[in-house]
Amino acid sequence: MKMIWFWVFLSLAATSLNLGFAHINGAGEQPLAKINILKTTLTLHTSAAISAQPALLGLKGEDTQWVTVKFTNPNPSLDDWVGVFSPAKFDPENCPPVNDSEEQLPYICSAPIKYKYANESGSGYVNTGRGYLRFQLINQRADFSFALFSGGLSNPKLVAISNFISFANPKAPLYPRLALGKSWNQMTVTWTSGYDIDEAVPFVEWGRMGDLQLRSPAGTLTFKQNSMCGSPARTVGWRDPGFIHTSFLKNLWPNFRYTYRMGHLLLNGSFVWSKTYSFKSSPYPGQDSLQRVIIFGDMGKAERDGSNEYSDYQPGSLNTTDQLIRDLSNIDIVFHIGDLTYSNGYISQWDQFTAQVEPIASTVPYMIASGNHERDWPNSGSFYDTTDSGGECGVPAETMFYYPAENKAKFWYSTDYGLFHFCIADSEHDWREGSEQYRFIEQCLASADRHRQPWLIFAAHRVLGYSSDYWYGQEGSFEEPMGRESLQKLWQKYKVDIAFYGHVHNYERTCPIYQNQCVINERNHYSGVVNGTIHVVVGGGGSHLSKFSEVIPNWNLYRDYDWGFVKLTAFNQSSLLFEYKKSRDGKVYDSFTISRDYRDVLACVTDGCEAKTLAT
Repeated sequence: MKMIWFWVFLSLAATSLNLGFAHINGAGEQPLAKINILKTTLTLHTSAAISAQPALLGLKGEDTQWVTVKFTNPNPSLDDWVGVFSPAKFDPENCPPVNDSEEQLPYICSAPIKYKYANESGSGYVNTGRGYLRFQLINQRADFSFALFSGGLSNPKLVAISNFISFANPKAPLYPRLALGKSWNQMTVTWTSGYDIDEAVPFVEWGRMGDLQLRSPAGTLTFKQNSMCGSPARTVGWRDPGFIHTSFLKNLWPNFRYTYRMGHLLLNGSFVWSKTYSFKSSPYPGQDSLQRVIIFGDMGKAERDGSNEYSDYQPGSLNTTDQLIRDLSNIDIVFHIGDLTYSNGYISQWDQFTAQVEPIASTVPYMIASGNHERDWPNSGSFYDTTDSGGECGVPAETMFYYPAENKAKFWYSTDYGLFHFCIADSEHDWREGSEQYRFIEQCLASADRHRQPWLIFAAHRVLGYSSDYWYGQEGSFEEPMGRESLQKLWQKYKVDIAFYGHVHNYERTCPIYQNQCVINERNHYSGVVNGTIHVVVGGGGSHLSKFSEVIPNWNLYRDYDWGFVKLTAFNQSSLLFEYKKSRDGKVYDSFTISRDYRDVLACVTDGCEAKTLAT
């Protein structure tokens, strides 16, 4: 009997540990995954009805609009729900074959893009069977319909289907995303439309504000259902992503304000235009001027209309987004270091994410890194054999956003912005010594010209450095397993100032550290020789929060169980300000400054000395 209880205990402990690591990895069920859509049965009722108004959206060029959905159900219940479907028509012909001849053929084979429970319309719905809901829709290149279901999410019964509604121009060019190109004087513009290259020629019209406008061509990409690695991305989560266009704006003058708009030249000679946007071009590398950088991870997306959301993101994701929008005039570039949408195989969510960040990404470069929820899938080449991407295996992220990597499937790259040199690693591929990525990381760090670009920043999604997250504490080393063993000698050798991570959904800052030891005892100001790297977890962009270990390591200086982001401000080559701000109010809750001269970067430190000779 004692032996039986011993094995039960071990089993429970293992289950607990797995759940814990799942929590670290941002686990939690996508609400769309809760819907057993393939088991939908038809119970259409003549006395049930659902309708949506207005029928035509975007008449003034809007790419988002509120819709009122009214419904009646003669047999109402608490678990009735309304799903939003796009495209509007349910097409059983696209359903996968059924192996069992006695099993019912599916009627609906695509998940809705969002849903709400009918009783959210008011407490009277269950008594009267009447209600209405408000949904905010974005232009997603197809029409929409609304369906009323009974039976809850696990046993959906289709009671009524609404009229179809659509945007006036469903193919319009939308949701521009800026990113730095492969040289400092390039800006890339990526956007989504419904126009393939055999229908229209994509381009960007752009120029210095008030000056002659140029036109630059754009390349066009998309991806297909068979590009997905597994379900739900390959099955019920699939939705056509439209066409993704990228244009390279070259030979920009430093620090100038440019305007741009995306265009499509139709076969009949007419043009379709987007709204007009603007951005400020990058400073020349090494230019001594004010430069402001935002860094965070794991934001996800949220629905302003209150539709069901993965991990119940509100208010974290929207608060982070809205704080950045409010402070946009004081931001020059943004780094979102992995776990972008948490779409988890439901492709419709990518449009909704790009719409959410459009006010930011259309104005300043929006640089991204790869996280487990973008890339990981068994037997797909990812370092981790998990199902966190929902079958996407990196394809949507690699297509929807531009980043200056040599190989889009290998999500590591370097980029420069004025006084900053950034080395962005891909924690979903092997980074250990001897790997291809390790060689890139060393080359990237070594290539920094510290006279012109004194601020050297490393970033990755998973915590390859230090974190006192609860589950890392349980594992024992307060890091991603094998995280810093190979990399810490590179950070020390090349004198990395700050290393940033997401994945763990909280905020934490270490002292300047090398080999688990604080090398400087200061908290708020650092000056002189660069002797150790400051490690920062900034994964509180919006996802559910991760709890800390009860053990507080001696290298921990500040930790916060809340949503937030970091802002770096380089005033010149000798002075840097670090600020951690909460998303709820935008106020600073942790900060420090660095001041130093070029000779301090050159100075010899432990395991960071250049070779010398006794010759004269």
